[in-house]
Amino acid sequence: MTTPEPHRRNPDANGRTLSQSEPPPGAPSRALRMRAAHGWVKFMRRVEITTRQEGET
Repeated sequence: MTTPEPHRRNPDANGRTLSQSEPPPGAPSRALRMRAAHGWVKFMRRVEITTRQEGET
């Protein structure tokens, strides 16, 4: 039986190591992705309401 490999740490330009839980440089943070997902849900709800209202008139 094989065991999974541990998470690798890659050194950045300053020699620091980045864990896998941190997003790579330039990638959106988890908080930003969550805000974007929430905004998308709100947008889709508005579209659904608008489409429903246009169908009634």
